[in-house]
Amino acid sequence: MKENQLIEWKSSWRDEYLKWICGFANAEGGTLVIGRDDAGKAIGVKDAARLLEEIPNKVRDILGIMVDVNLRRAAGKELVEIRVEAYPSPVSYKGEYHYRSGSTKQELKGAALNKFLLRKQGRTWDSVPVPQVAIRDLSTAAVMEFRKLARQSKRLDGGGRGESVTALIERLNLREGSYLKRAAILLFHSDPERYITGSFVKIGYFRADSDLLFHDEIHGNLFAQAKKTMELLVSKYLKAVISYRGIQRVETLPVPEEALREALLNALIHRDYSTAAPIQIRVQDNRLSIWNPGELPDGWTIKKFLKQHSSRPFNPFVANAFFRAGEIEAWGRGVQRILTACREAGVPEPQVHYESGEIWFEFPYSAVYLESLYGGTGKDESGRKVGEKVGEKVGEKLTANQQQILALLFKDPWMPATKLAGIVGISKRKIEQNTATLKKMGRLKRIGPAKGGHWEVVT
Repeated sequence: MKENQLIEWKSSWRDEYLKWICGFANAEGGTLVIGRDDAGKAIGVKDAARLLEEIPNKVRDILGIMVDVNLRRAAGKELVEIRVEAYPSPVSYKGEYHYRSGSTKQELKGAALNKFLLRKQGRTWDSVPVPQVAIRDLSTAAVMEFRKLARQSKRLDGGGRGESVTALIERLNLREGSYLKRAAILLFHSDPERYITGSFVKIGYFRADSDLLFHDEIHGNLFAQAKKTMELLVSKYLKAVISYRGIQRVETLPVPEEALREALLNALIHRDYSTAAPIQIRVQDNRLSIWNPGELPDGWTIKKFLKQHSSRPFNPFVANAFFRAGEIEAWGRGVQRILTACREAGVPEPQVHYESGEIWFEFPYSAVYLESLYGGTGKDESGRKVGEKVGEKVGEKLTANQQQILALLFKDPWMPATKLAGIVGISKRKIEQNTATLKKMGRLKRIGPAKGGHWEVVT
């Protein structure tokens, strides 16, 4: 048996191990065994009888909790086993809060401590009341816009018509006593950043991973941020491919608007606002990424997140207001709507990443879009779209970068690796690695020498 989330071994007792007991109590509970070395070998303790009497008293006096302390035997040695239950309320060691995570113990500080205390209290970040902010400080325009949306959605009885701002705030459960909750400030204050640092959206256009060409910041309440961000993305940051159906002009974006909007709303509603970093949207020639500080619900993985699941909003009061406004559903189908919109548009599904309190959606652009944007007519001698031919051959076995490389080389077989790297947004070395892989797969042929030759895409 190895040490894990629920088991810790110590060769002898030290009073500082009360921190480990504190960590178990604040997490899922666990067992601390005195008399085993780091490898788990039983070496025993000489003063087991004394520890059986002293440890429960020290735990009670210093931590304020009760634990089971038992005498065990293994390999002819006496061991002391301390069994700790998970406590519903926070447990501190001399004012410090410790937490068991994996096979380690951590002292909680700052934002992590705040989140821990809220969770133990059964509260969410957006439910915390804020002093010195009154209803009169809220934006009348923001409230009116919400009422308009609520009337259209028919998800709020009467749509707030003829209702005072105070009554509306009460109906949305955005006040606790005489104080407004954080959610009310995010939703209806004209300048939420006065009280919540980093509560804005930042967009940047990058030629490569680090070459920033231009950027914008979007401030204001969350409804305004959602609207302005979408407008900027569609009008300024995303290049539409122009085609015609008869005499009708058709503009096709690399990311379906529905998918883009759902991903943006997901970031605004579910982000961790206790972290000062803003939502960041990175736009490149071949992809778009939406990043926000956030956490998956306890026990969730990306795999579960991508499948159909129940609604578990990180900020439930914010989510409720967006639902009443008709902006989202309340069934946990946001991610599924993103994936469905991409499939129906015939573009690659986004890659979703989660690491260390960060969540981001990465939307790679399709080979069809890239060829149409960077190539002439986008059709071969048979009239078929180049991207369609490449896509047929590629299927799902190729990465988004490899699909893009094939589309670009189909149009310009002499395109150098440096130019490919700039368009795709990866290093020249990565381009060379990908082209070598594509050669092995039979998707690329090199015609002529390394210098002066060209590529042939096998379709």
